[in-house]
Amino acid sequence: MERKSLKIPPPTYGKLITILSIDGGGVRGIIPGVILGYLEAQLQELDGEGVRLADYFDVIAGTSTGGLITAMIAAPDAHNRPLYAAKEIVPFYLENCPKIFPQGCGSLGSILNTIRSLIGPKYSGNYLHKLIRRLLGSTRLHDTLTNVVIPTFDIKKLQPVLFSSYEVSPHSFLDAQVSDICIGTSAAPTYLPAHYFKTEDKDGRAHEFNLIDGGMVANNPTLVAISEVTKQIFQEEPDFSHIKAPMDYTRLLVISLGTGSDTSELKFDAKKASKWGLFSWLYADGSSPLIEVYTQGSADMVDYHNSVVFKANQCEDSYLRINDDTLKGTLSSVDTSTKENLEGLVKVGENLLKKPVSRVNLGTGHYEPIPNAGTNEEALKRFAKLLSDEKKLRESKKSA
Repeated sequence: MERKSLKIPPPTYGKLITILSIDGGGVRGIIPGVILGYLEAQLQELDGEGVRLADYFDVIAGTSTGGLITAMIAAPDAHNRPLYAAKEIVPFYLENCPKIFPQGCGSLGSILNTIRSLIGPKYSGNYLHKLIRRLLGSTRLHDTLTNVVIPTFDIKKLQPVLFSSYEVSPHSFLDAQVSDICIGTSAAPTYLPAHYFKTEDKDGRAHEFNLIDGGMVANNPTLVAISEVTKQIFQEEPDFSHIKAPMDYTRLLVISLGTGSDTSELKFDAKKASKWGLFSWLYADGSSPLIEVYTQGSADMVDYHNSVVFKANQCEDSYLRINDDTLKGTLSSVDTSTKENLEGLVKVGENLLKKPVSRVNLGTGHYEPIPNAGTNEEALKRFAKLLSDEKKLRESKKSA
C-alpha cells in the first residue's frame, strides 16, 4: 500500500530494500537507543539536520521495548514527521523507566515486588499505558511514516499476531491503534498485565485481541521483517518489482539491534534447575529463567540464521547485528530502573559503538569479532552512507 507520507520512495526506484530491527528487553532499550542516536547523527551529517531514521528504512521492526522505539521513530507528529528524533530516545527512557518500573525502597521494596509477582503482574502498567496513549493518541497502523512490523502473541488463540503495515489498510481489523499494539507487545508475562482490545473490520465485525509480549515468539524480529518483505516479492507487489523470487539477499540492507545479555558467566545449570518447580522457573536469582530462555534463545537463533544466509549469498557485509553479551549484574535486568543502572546502560551502548563487529557463536554462546570488519561505529558510518546513497538514487529516479 502506497502512503503519501512515505518519505523514501518505494524500493522499485532503487537497488536495495532497507530494514531496521530492534529487539525486546525492557529498560535495556536504552542500548539500541544509543546506537540509533549515533546512526541518525551520521545520516544528518550526510543529508542535513532535518532527516530522520524513518526517511531511510523501508520497514522498521520492533518487539516489546523495541516496538515502543519503533513507534517513537515511525509514528507521525502533528507536522507529519516522526514523533521523536533518535537522540531523544535515551532521555525518554531515563525519565520514564523509573515510573514504569518503580523499584520501592531497599531490600523491603524488593521483597514486596517479589511477593506482588506471585499473585499478579509485578507492575500495574498504569503509567506505561497512560504514557503510550498520550504519545500516540489515535494514530493507527496505516498512519506510520514508513512500514512497521511489531510482533505480539495472542494467548486466547495461542498464536503470534504480526501487526504489519504490509498486511493492513484502513478499515482492516489489523489496523489497530499503535498505542494498543505497543501495550500488547510490551506485556511481558509476570512483569506487566496482558492487554485486551477490540477492532472492527470494514464490515463492522468485531475482532478481539488478547495479547502478551511479542518476545515470546520473536524477541529479535529481524527474520519476521525479512519474511514480510519476502511475502511482498512472492505476491509480485509493484513496489518490489525489481526483486525476483526466490529472495535475492544481495538486495537487502539490514541493521539488527539487540538489547544486550549476560552470557559471560554460567547463570543457571542443570543441577540447579533439575530441582526447580513452577515458582523457581518463574523466579530465580532475581530474574525469570523461563522468560530469559524464550527471549534470549530465539534472538540468538535469528542472528545465527541471518548470519549463515547472508554469508551463503556472499553479502554478509549487508547484514549488521549489534549486541552486547557481557552485561553484568543488574545491567542484564529488564526492569531495574535505578538511576545508577540506567546510566550504566547508557555507558554500555556508548562502549558498544567502540567494540568490533561480532556474530554469535552458538557453540559457545558468545559474540565473536568478525575479522577485518572494524568497529560497530565504523560499520554504522558505512551503512549510513549506503542508506543515504540509496535514498538519493530513489529520489532521482522518481523525479526523472
